[in-house]
Amino acid sequence: MLDRLKTALVESYVGAIALGFLFAEGIQRVAYIFADPATRWMLERFQQHQNNRYPGIFNEPPRFPFELAIPQLFTALFLLAVAIAMLRWLYFPEADKQHEAAEPEEDA
Repeated sequence: MLDRLKTALVESYVGAIALGFLFAEGIQRVAYIFADPATRWMLERFQQHQNNRYPGIFNEPPRFPFELAIPQLFTALFLLAVAIAMLRWLYFPEADKQHEAAEPEEDA
């Protein structure tokens, strides 16, 4: 049953489209790892500057939110792992089949 599914995914190019989508989402999440915390930090800094009419010693700048990158990191790793597993399953032949085709047995 899995062989029929594999053949259908490869021949109809649905597997290639799904792989492209997974890789694109994974790479996009890697970009979000850097962009999202930096954007939020800049917005907090801007809002603090706008709301603070009397700057002084007691006002400390907002810290950089590294914890916002952790969920994006796990999502990116999961998507890329699924994409690589799907790529190997759909488009790379198994090692056993390669050895069988490369070394035919000779009867002496």
